[in-house]
Amino acid sequence: MGVFWSSGYHGTSLPDLLEATDLSRGSLYAAFGDKHGLFLCALERYIAEALTRLDAELDPRRSALAGVRACLAGYVERTSGVSGKRGCLVVATAMELAGHDTEVEQRIRRFFKTMEARLTEALARAQADGELVDGVAPATVARLLLCLLEGMRVVGKASPDRRLSQAVVQTLIDRFAK
Repeated sequence: MGVFWSSGYHGTSLPDLLEATDLSRGSLYAAFGDKHGLFLCALERYIAEALTRLDAELDPRRSALAGVRACLAGYVERTSGVSGKRGCLVVATAMELAGHDTEVEQRIRRFFKTMEARLTEALARAQADGELVDGVAPATVARLLLCLLEGMRVVGKASPDRRLSQAVVQTLIDRFAK
Protein backbone atom coordinates (compact mmCIF):
# COMPACT_ATOMS: atom_id res chain seq x y z
CA MET A 1 0.00 0.00 0.00
CA GLY A 2 2.81 2.40 0.89
CA VAL A 3 4.54 1.99 -2.45
CA PHE A 4 1.36 2.72 -4.41
CA TRP A 5 0.58 5.61 -2.05
CA SER A 6 4.02 7.15 -2.58
CA SER A 7 4.45 6.50 -6.30
CA GLY A 8 0.95 6.07 -7.70
CA TYR A 9 -0.25 3.11 -9.70
CA HIS A 10 1.60 3.89 -12.92
CA GLY A 11 4.73 5.03 -11.09
CA THR A 12 5.02 1.73 -9.22
CA SER A 13 7.02 -0.98 -10.97
CA LEU A 14 6.94 -4.72 -10.42
CA PRO A 15 10.44 -4.64 -8.87
CA ASP A 16 9.18 -1.97 -6.42
CA LEU A 17 6.33 -4.29 -5.41
CA LEU A 18 8.56 -7.34 -5.11
CA GLU A 19 10.90 -5.43 -2.82
CA ALA A 20 8.07 -3.98 -0.71
CA THR A 21 6.24 -7.29 -0.30
CA ASP A 22 9.35 -9.47 -0.05
CA LEU A 23 7.64 -11.86 -2.47
CA SER A 24 8.99 -13.52 -5.58
CA ARG A 25 7.35 -12.72 -8.89
CA GLY A 26 5.62 -16.12 -8.89
CA SER A 27 4.32 -15.71 -5.34
CA LEU A 28 3.02 -12.23 -6.04
CA TYR A 29 1.16 -13.41 -9.13
CA ALA A 30 -0.15 -16.49 -7.31
CA ALA A 31 -1.47 -14.37 -4.44
CA PHE A 32 -2.83 -11.36 -6.33
CA GLY A 33 -3.01 -12.30 -10.01
CA ASP A 34 -1.19 -9.21 -11.21
CA LYS A 35 -0.20 -5.66 -10.29
CA HIS A 36 -3.79 -4.48 -10.67
CA GLY A 37 -5.06 -7.18 -8.33
CA LEU A 38 -2.48 -6.22 -5.72
CA PHE A 39 -3.38 -2.55 -6.16
CA LEU A 40 -7.08 -3.27 -5.60
CA CYS A 41 -6.22 -5.12 -2.38
CA ALA A 42 -4.07 -2.20 -1.22
CA LEU A 43 -6.82 0.29 -2.06
CA GLU A 44 -9.40 -1.82 -0.20
CA ARG A 45 -7.11 -1.94 2.84
CA TYR A 46 -6.64 1.84 2.78
CA ILE A 47 -10.40 2.36 2.49
CA ALA A 48 -11.12 -0.08 5.32
CA GLU A 49 -8.65 1.75 7.58
CA ALA A 50 -10.18 5.12 6.67
CA LEU A 51 -13.70 3.88 7.47
CA THR A 52 -12.54 2.34 10.75
CA ARG A 53 -11.03 5.69 11.71
CA LEU A 54 -14.23 7.51 10.67
CA ASP A 55 -16.33 5.13 12.77
CA ALA A 56 -14.10 5.79 15.78
CA GLU A 57 -14.39 9.55 15.28
CA LEU A 58 -18.18 9.38 14.87
CA ASP A 59 -18.59 6.98 17.81
CA PRO A 60 -22.32 7.02 18.68
CA ARG A 61 -21.51 6.83 22.40
CA ARG A 62 -20.50 10.50 22.31
CA SER A 63 -22.45 13.53 21.20
CA ALA A 64 -23.02 13.45 17.45
CA LEU A 65 -21.68 16.97 17.01
CA ALA A 66 -18.58 16.07 19.05
CA GLY A 67 -18.06 13.16 16.65
CA VAL A 68 -18.33 15.41 13.61
CA ARG A 69 -15.89 17.82 15.22
CA ALA A 70 -13.48 14.92 15.89
CA CYS A 71 -13.76 13.85 12.25
CA LEU A 72 -13.01 17.36 11.04
CA ALA A 73 -10.11 17.75 13.47
CA GLY A 74 -8.70 14.45 12.22
CA TYR A 75 -8.79 15.71 8.66
CA VAL A 76 -7.09 18.94 9.69
CA GLU A 77 -4.27 16.84 11.14
CA ARG A 78 -4.08 14.49 8.14
CA THR A 79 -3.96 17.39 5.69
CA SER A 80 -1.35 19.43 7.55
CA GLY A 81 2.42 19.29 7.60
CA VAL A 82 4.16 16.13 6.38
CA SER A 83 0.91 14.14 6.36
CA GLY A 84 -0.71 16.76 4.17
CA LYS A 85 2.18 16.62 1.72
CA ARG A 86 1.84 12.83 1.50
CA GLY A 87 -1.79 13.17 0.53
CA CYS A 88 -4.48 10.53 0.29
CA LEU A 89 -4.32 7.28 -1.65
CA VAL A 90 -8.04 7.49 -2.49
CA VAL A 91 -7.81 11.03 -3.87
CA ALA A 92 -4.61 10.29 -5.79
CA THR A 93 -6.17 7.13 -7.20
CA ALA A 94 -9.36 8.95 -8.16
CA MET A 95 -7.32 11.46 -10.11
CA GLU A 96 -5.03 8.87 -11.72
CA LEU A 97 -7.34 5.93 -12.47
CA ALA A 98 -11.04 6.44 -11.73
CA GLY A 99 -11.81 7.97 -15.10
CA HIS A 100 -10.80 4.84 -17.01
CA ASP A 101 -10.72 1.94 -14.53
CA THR A 102 -14.24 0.85 -13.59
CA GLU A 103 -13.12 -1.41 -10.73
CA VAL A 104 -11.25 1.47 -9.10
CA GLU A 105 -14.07 3.90 -9.82
CA GLN A 106 -16.61 1.59 -8.16
CA ARG A 107 -14.49 1.24 -5.03
CA ILE A 108 -13.94 4.97 -4.72
CA ARG A 109 -17.59 5.74 -5.40
CA ARG A 110 -18.61 3.19 -2.73
CA PHE A 111 -16.13 4.72 -0.25
CA PHE A 112 -17.45 8.25 -0.80
CA LYS A 113 -21.05 7.02 -0.59
CA THR A 114 -20.34 5.18 2.68
CA MET A 115 -18.50 8.15 4.14
CA GLU A 116 -21.35 10.48 3.18
CA ALA A 117 -23.94 8.09 4.66
CA ARG A 118 -22.08 7.88 7.97
CA LEU A 119 -21.76 11.65 8.13
CA THR A 120 -25.48 11.97 7.33
CA GLU A 121 -26.33 9.55 10.16
CA ALA A 122 -24.20 11.51 12.63
CA LEU A 123 -25.70 14.81 11.53
CA ALA A 124 -29.22 13.39 11.79
CA ARG A 125 -28.44 12.37 15.37
CA ALA A 126 -27.08 15.86 16.01
CA GLN A 127 -30.28 17.32 14.60
CA ALA A 128 -32.43 15.06 16.78
CA ASP A 129 -30.40 16.16 19.80
CA GLY A 130 -30.93 19.83 18.95
CA GLU A 131 -27.27 20.45 18.11
CA LEU A 132 -27.88 21.85 14.61
CA VAL A 133 -29.26 25.18 13.50
CA ASP A 134 -32.91 25.02 12.43
CA GLY A 135 -33.41 24.27 8.75
CA VAL A 136 -30.14 22.38 8.29
CA ALA A 137 -30.51 19.28 6.12
CA PRO A 138 -28.16 16.55 7.39
CA ALA A 139 -27.72 14.97 3.95
CA THR A 140 -26.80 18.30 2.37
CA VAL A 141 -24.30 19.14 5.10
CA ALA A 142 -22.84 15.63 4.85
CA ARG A 143 -22.25 16.12 1.12
CA LEU A 144 -20.70 19.52 1.81
CA LEU A 145 -18.42 17.95 4.44
CA LEU A 146 -17.40 15.16 2.06
CA CYS A 147 -16.44 17.72 -0.57
CA LEU A 148 -14.62 19.86 1.99
CA LEU A 149 -12.70 16.96 3.51
CA GLU A 150 -11.58 15.48 0.21
CA GLY A 151 -10.79 18.96 -1.08
CA MET A 152 -8.64 19.51 2.01
CA ARG A 153 -6.69 16.42 0.95
CA VAL A 154 -5.96 17.98 -2.43
CA VAL A 155 -5.08 21.42 -1.06
CA GLY A 156 -2.95 19.84 1.67
CA LYS A 157 -0.62 18.38 -0.96
CA ALA A 158 0.56 21.85 -1.93
CA SER A 159 -0.39 24.02 1.04
CA PRO A 160 -0.56 21.93 4.24
CA ASP A 161 -1.27 24.86 6.59
CA ARG A 162 -2.96 23.66 9.80
CA ARG A 163 -4.14 27.12 10.91
CA LEU A 164 -5.92 27.83 7.63
CA SER A 165 -7.55 24.40 7.60
CA GLN A 166 -8.74 24.84 11.19
CA ALA A 167 -10.20 28.24 10.31
CA VAL A 168 -12.08 26.80 7.33
CA VAL A 169 -13.46 23.94 9.41
CA GLN A 170 -14.52 26.28 12.22
CA THR A 171 -16.20 28.65 9.78
CA LEU A 172 -18.25 25.78 8.39
CA ILE A 173 -19.18 24.40 11.80
CA ASP A 174 -20.30 27.86 12.86
CA ARG A 175 -22.81 27.83 9.98
CA PHE A 176 -24.64 24.64 10.94
CA ALA A 177 -24.01 23.94 14.65
CA LYS A 178 -25.68 25.62 17.63
